Amino acid sequence: MTITKPKLVTIFGGSGFVGRHVVRALTKRGYRVRVAVRRPDLAFHLQPLGGVGQIQAVQANLRYRWSIDRAVAGSDHVINLVGIAYESGAQRFSTVHEFGARAVAEAARAAGVPLTHMSALGADAHSSSLYASTKGRAEAAVRETLPDAVIIRPSIVFGPEDDFFNRFAGMARISPFLPLIGGGKTRFQPVYVGDLAEVFARSVDGSLNAGQVYELGGAEVLTFRQCLQETLRIIGRKRILVSIPWWVAKIQGSVLGLLPKPLLTKDQVVLLQKDSVVSEAAKKENRTLEGLGIQPQTIETILPSYLWRFRAQGQYSSQKPA
Repeated sequence: MTITKPKLVTIFGGSGFVGRHVVRALTKRGYRVRVAVRRPDLAFHLQPLGGVGQIQAVQANLRYRWSIDRAVAGSDHVINLVGIAYESGAQRFSTVHEFGARAVAEAARAAGVPLTHMSALGADAHSSSLYASTKGRAEAAVRETLPDAVIIRPSIVFGPEDDFFNRFAGMARISPFLPLIGGGKTRFQPVYVGDLAEVFARSVDGSLNAGQVYELGGAEVLTFRQCLQETLRIIGRKRILVSIPWWVAKIQGSVLGLLPKPLLTKDQVVLLQKDSVVSEAAKKENRTLEGLGIQPQTIETILPSYLWRFRAQGQYSSQKPA
């Protein structure tokens, strides 16, 4: 009798916000997961997401190719989730997004295994935003190296550990106003992290089309203003929404961007000048959540489950604005 081992999936960036949900989705399917991170000693929080020995954290750094090859060795599938929202120290957009994506793709090609790469809606090699342009060049590098790679582009991602709704809910707890950058007209299509993780798991299953680019957005298209209004409604706080002109926001971003963990950078202001929504082409070609048969979770359903801690009296307090 031959015993077949379950697939081994190597995930770069698996200890982050999206990563932990992808790990959970894969372990539920019985896959073995190797999480490639710079600091394995800081990835112990992943262990409860699977059975004993099902999840293994290994050291890897996208700047060192040998560590990537070592992490990929013996894998049946590779997922690259690595990305940064702002530059800091040696962590540069070009290094992490572009160079790193190419290195992972080359390692996957050398090992002869499939690759699923996470990009972002708005990725464009010609964008004036460094974040978006390096994401676009990363996609090009992946396609050039491994044409059959699956590329996934989500809009802003929400969930318990997100850095969008949590950030503004936290600001509302201490500030009498919230900023509407550029007037708050930028449109988003927030996608639930659990739905995003399901798509990655299906890619490992082999049910996604090789070489395809999937655009993932949630059930609703909301403006920046509407996102903040919904956040305030859920946490039961009444705050003034102050419109910040683009030129003022860029100045603020230039100053705040000097902080170790900036609330806003100049590049993020540039990025906010373009909507983050699923294209009509993706809808027509069924390269969306709905096209994959996944009913997107709504923010109205999910946000209260983790933003309750920002209410004045906690979980059981009224959502009536204070």
